[in-house]
Amino acid sequence: MSEQTTANSLADLKSLVQGTPAAEGAAEAVKREPKRDAQGRAYATGSRKESVARVWIKPGKGVITINDKPASKYFARPVLRMLITQPFLVADRYQTFDVIATVVGGGLSGQAGAVRHGISRALTNYEPELRGILKKAGFLTRDPRAVERKKYGKMKARRSFQFSKR
Repeated sequence: MSEQTTANSLADLKSLVQGTPAAEGAAEAVKREPKRDAQGRAYATGSRKESVARVWIKPGKGVITINDKPASKYFARPVLRMLITQPFLVADRYQTFDVIATVVGGGLSGQAGAVRHGISRALTNYEPELRGILKKAGFLTRDPRAVERKKYGKMKARRSFQFSKR
């Protein structure tokens, strides 16, 4: 464990993945075929919380469209816009693909996470050699966290009613 395995930034993550000989050997062992449709697009679905995103990517100028709106209009908060561009930054493919996504369910944060998951999966369908980098970054794993259900005898999932001594 002499090697540091935590990555604090995107640059650290890229250098960690590219410097690993085991990742290179695994990529040579399994050759995956790109999955593209007749128009040259790659498709994938992503999900987060209650949101589901259908994502198509194709080579272009980096235009991201979500539910027929530009990403800057749909995700007004800069943090959410940064979240959906992370897979491109890690894979060194920023502004090389156009993204068309349709998202349903949940709130804006869950929808941004679903789009990021969908973009990551579509990138691996378009260029299978990017799988190692995106997997190491954790973008291909569906985040299982969801809202805990409300229990009877409680106000919320765990919050109890105020205790009265008298």
